[in-house]
Amino acid sequence: MTLQNRVTPTGEIIADPARGLFMGNRGVLHDENRRLGRARWRHKNWVMCVLTFKGRRRNLMTPKRYTELFFLDEAVALAAGHRPCGECRHKDYNDFLGRWTEVHGTRPDAKSFDKALHAERALPGGRSQRRHVAQLEDLPDGAFVLTDLAPSTPHLVWADALVPYAPAGYGTPILRPEGEALLLTPPSTVEVLKLGFVPVMHPSLGS
Repeated sequence: MTLQNRVTPTGEIIADPARGLFMGNRGVLHDENRRLGRARWRHKNWVMCVLTFKGRRRNLMTPKRYTELFFLDEAVALAAGHRPCGECRHKDYNDFLGRWTEVHGTRPDAKSFDKALHAERALPGGRSQRRHVAQLEDLPDGAFVLTDLAPSTPHLVWADALVPYAPAGYGTPILRPEGEALLLTPPSTVEVLKLGFVPVMHPSLGS
């Protein structure tokens, strides 16, 4: 059975057999039959982890243990509202938090950091992603958007292109237009990307 544990840039959690580069955690979202309930998060500490760390092994969707979520790559995880884990990705966490501090002026503790990020990524009610309007020409590499060109397909901003996302990898790029788009990546994360945080990208993106 293909488990419902793959997160898209729109924050949806879908069932897809393709493997991703990172794992995430939003709390216990599944039941004893390894099926998701209505909730899409149980806490605000949305981390993004490496797939292997110190030889630890997990049985996916063990009852009463957190639901293992998976992302194509780091840009997808960032768009969905996650941030690097402070344990298994300690260096990347400090890099991300340091640039976040440049944006906001003060270095928050982890709880305040997650609370601020949660306000930008999620609407009240427990299920929906908060989205923002942005100018395409102002966005850095690694941001995700929805546009009128393909309103149901998330596109990655990369160099002078928009690259369509699919669970198994990226598609054929199109030239990045100017004008408004619906921004999926939280605005503060976008600012972190602008300051030079470089996400780990899936090989299907190419060069």
